[in-house]
Amino acid sequence: MQEHGGRRKYDKQFKEEAVKLVLEGGRPVSEVARSLGVHENLLHLWKRKYKEDPVNSFPGKGHQKPQEEELRRLQRENASLREDKEILKKALAIFSKHPR
Repeated sequence: MQEHGGRRKYDKQFKEEAVKLVLEGGRPVSEVARSLGVHENLLHLWKRKYKEDPVNSFPGKGHQKPQEEELRRLQRENASLREDKEILKKALAIFSKHPR
C-alpha cells in the first residue's frame, strides 16, 4: 500500500489476498474491510473484478488486460495506416498534376 496524492494505492497481491479472505475464508466483506483498513465498497469492487477475471483482475497502473493492450496497439496501427494513406493520396495528386 502506498499513499499517493491523498489516496492509498494497493498492489495486486494485497487486493488478491483481501478478496481471497472473503471468497475462500468465508469471512464477510465488512469484517475483512474493517480489519484491513479499506472501505467496504472498495473491497466489493475488488471482489467483483476478481470474479470477472481472476488472472487479469488487477493489472496495475499503466498496465492493461491483454485484450485492452491489443486493442490499443491496433488503434495505433490503424491511425498510422490512415496517415500513410493520406500521404500517398497527396503524393499521387502532386505527381498527377506535373506531367513528365
